[in-house]
Amino acid sequence: MLIQKVNQCISDKHLLNRHDRVLVALSGGADSVALLRVLLHEGYDCVAAHCNFHLRGAESDRDEGFVRALCERLTVPLEVVHFDTAAYAVQHSCSIEMAARELRYAWFEQVRQQTGASVIAVAHHKDDSVETFLLNLIRGTGIRGLRGITPVNGRIVRPMLEVSRAEILSYLQAIGQDYVTDSTNLETDFTRNKIRLKVLPLLGEINPSVSDAIFETASRLVDVEEVYRKAIQEACRRVSVSEREVSIPALLGETAPRAILFELYAPLGFNASQLDNIYRNLQVKGMSGQLFYSPEYVLLRNRDSLVLEFREKPETALSLVVEAVDREELKADFSDRTKAFLDADKVTGTLTLRKWQSGDRFIPYGMKGYKKVRDYLRDGKFSLFEKQEQCVVCMGEEIVWLVNERCDQRFCVTAATRRVLVLSVRPAQ
Repeated sequence: MLIQKVNQCISDKHLLNRHDRVLVALSGGADSVALLRVLLHEGYDCVAAHCNFHLRGAESDRDEGFVRALCERLTVPLEVVHFDTAAYAVQHSCSIEMAARELRYAWFEQVRQQTGASVIAVAHHKDDSVETFLLNLIRGTGIRGLRGITPVNGRIVRPMLEVSRAEILSYLQAIGQDYVTDSTNLETDFTRNKIRLKVLPLLGEINPSVSDAIFETASRLVDVEEVYRKAIQEACRRVSVSEREVSIPALLGETAPRAILFELYAPLGFNASQLDNIYRNLQVKGMSGQLFYSPEYVLLRNRDSLVLEFREKPETALSLVVEAVDREELKADFSDRTKAFLDADKVTGTLTLRKWQSGDRFIPYGMKGYKKVRDYLRDGKFSLFEKQEQCVVCMGEEIVWLVNERCDQRFCVTAATRRVLVLSVRPAQ
């Protein structure tokens, strides 16, 4: 029965072709041993890969020895790697579990390429998917997190996803195949183990078929998520002004603005509580200027827009380009704000480029009196991020150009101008 279910999953989900070489992630535990035995039974060309994470002392070495002996007996090529998992976790500031995951999947992909394998087969089964469903539900998630474990993720395939742990153990017993047991799977210190050893047995008292029920629900949500994903992508396009800017009126006009907020910003590190705060903020008028932070990003409410920026944006070095041209030879579009056209005879000092500062003022072209740069930017509805990046070109203490905006009236080209200085700003070489 187990072999039939695995074959059915492979066929229905298009996981493998008969000519594929398959890299099997082999820990030595019941699940991975069963996966290897089934694929060999069905005639697949298998290569095994084993990771020794050195986390369980002699038990880790015992697992490696078992895997080596098994592959030798089955004449299966085997690749083995040793990791200092604890050191990696410290170096990358992550948990031991995350360190082991990152290390093994990166190495599996290297071995896949080296051995010419088409896919990496891992031994996740139905119970794993159910545990993942509950784990994500407890932590809080969207529809994607309620799909459980998916059968395909890039080059990774899971042929045993529709068989239970009990069926795996029954299969191994029937063929007389032994395996090793990870002692940490019997402990309740880890959240997933608590779900496996405590939560599911309690739920089973309510519904003896609780694992099957959850698995079927998660499977149906795969199709639901596909419909949801398409609709949410279209909604995200409708509310987006640009890659980094979202229209608040358009967002609030959608059927499910909270869901759109979640899909836009949860992947960027904004948690559920922050997203609730953002949503409440959007419903109150006059709250422009509010900032919301994730580990890598800052989100600004700028009047009727949400604007995203990196928290630590690399400083772009700029240089000022000055070109002198005779007035008769000048062919220019004076409405082009990326350039400034100044009367060269009025520029009597050295020109410098810098960020604007509090107290800066100039006489904008077309006006008679001074205006503070701060007031100009405010009246122009510049966002906080745009204000932070705004530069000026100065002659001494006098501003001659608010970059990419306006020249100072005192230095502008007139009918009497004979030579023109053309100013522009570009990234420094």
